[in-house]
Amino acid sequence: MVNVKREGIILKPTKLPFENKGVFNPACIRVGKYVHMFYRAWDKNQRSTIGYCKLDGPLKVVERNKKPFFPKKKHDELHYEDPRIVKIGKKYHLTYILYDGLNVHINHKTSNDLKTFKDLGSLSPEITYVETEQLFQKRSRELKERYFLFASHYKANVGPDVLIWDKDAFLFPKKIKGKYALVHRILPDIQIAYFKDFKDLNLSYWKKYFRNLPDHVLLQSRHWFESRNLGGGCPPIETKHGWLFIYHAVDDMDKGKTYRAGAALLDKKDPTKVIAHLHEPLLSPTEKWERIGNVNNVVFPTGAAQFGDRLYIYYGAADKYIAAISVDMKELLDDLLHNPKNKQFR
Repeated sequence: MVNVKREGIILKPTKLPFENKGVFNPACIRVGKYVHMFYRAWDKNQRSTIGYCKLDGPLKVVERNKKPFFPKKKHDELHYEDPRIVKIGKKYHLTYILYDGLNVHINHKTSNDLKTFKDLGSLSPEITYVETEQLFQKRSRELKERYFLFASHYKANVGPDVLIWDKDAFLFPKKIKGKYALVHRILPDIQIAYFKDFKDLNLSYWKKYFRNLPDHVLLQSRHWFESRNLGGGCPPIETKHGWLFIYHAVDDMDKGKTYRAGAALLDKKDPTKVIAHLHEPLLSPTEKWERIGNVNNVVFPTGAAQFGDRLYIYYGAADKYIAAISVDMKELLDDLLHNPKNKQFR
């Protein structure tokens, strides 16, 4: 059993207008002794922007912006949500969700210095659920019924012309066989898309992709705490044993949904090959500030940084706070590798 140390709340909402309701779901990246954190900031009108702070070491906040990191134009009503960040080569890649009240898009920015960012636009498929369901039909027997149930839900509750909701997106911090690897989530599973250039993600690419969606599933529900759906959490961490993958899992067996954190180990050359799983949650909402907030019963991991032997995992708590846990990296990997229940993956 992995010993998880709760490091507590790192960031709370302030009286500043852009973050007076919640701060949560941070993108985190370590540079030297510092951790740079780009987080979702929520105001009392429920508009989301991206805030920024810097940690000295894994936990001490030494710098915090007093306004959104990306200034919004006067008539910009878009919501900026749930960023993730990786470094590939010498370039930082920030992905986050843009929500316009109807549709969501994965947006992509790059930077050389974490100060100025170039906007590269959307990475999302511009395809409606109606079109997607038609594309799913080619291999529908290989897909869970929940893919179609979620499609029906969004058409009925958001609108018949709604584009497919694609969220929880980030890149692997290293190319796989010479290609970028984009982790994303079409409910209920986690998928992975490979491409040589970002320009490749056009309508033709996505139509072919959805016709063969079973080939692109990275991780799917296997355990009791994953009964509703999975979603990407922290960008993958490379180890000698494989990619350590921290994700979020949702169950709806009790009253309402409960968000937890899980962990898996993926093959280095083919991440769709699962080497091992934790068969119980790595983290569940048990503290008061995880159980009660803007959205109750939520722990939502989105960033990680390693200091010495310890891995610090940063997460949103009840859509109101940013908190952290730490684990011994060797202990976590040993638990994954030597759990007899994982023989099914070998």
